[in-house]
Amino acid sequence: MRINGDIGVISDTHGQVRPEALSALADCELILHVGDIGKPEVMDALTEQAQVVAIRGNVDHGDWALAYPETQELTVNGLRIQMVHRHQDIPSLLPETPCDVVLFGHSHKPFSETKEGVLYFNPGSAGPRRFSLPVTVGRLRITDSGVEGHIQELDVPGPRRRK
Repeated sequence: MRINGDIGVISDTHGQVRPEALSALADCELILHVGDIGKPEVMDALTEQAQVVAIRGNVDHGDWALAYPETQELTVNGLRIQMVHRHQDIPSLLPETPCDVVLFGHSHKPFSETKEGVLYFNPGSAGPRRFSLPVTVGRLRITDSGVEGHIQELDVPGPRRRK
């Protein structure tokens, strides 16, 4: 697959479609949802905006959720991307073949770190606020030297709660 521009990454929407998240990803022609979609309406809203590739998370149940695999592997502009919902499932669910990016969610904690040439990236949660964590989405920017992960905090109503 070839795209121009950034890849949007979203996770843990838990059935909530935030206008702020849609706005933050408005110029992305590809959006990757890393699980805990929550309701099919989330996918409807995202697919109105861009091409979407998604996996299901631990809260995704029912007939609608069966359309989404537990893991996904795709190649975008020559970069191999692997998707799994829970970080702890990376060793058991993802193939051992080399990749450039591993996307995960579940913890609601944004994370971006490159280890041994592989970007491990969690966009955080774009759904209901959890504890004192920010509400976020992510972007992958493909550059001449590889891929960079960027976290974008959404300006959403309501204070952050303390743990």
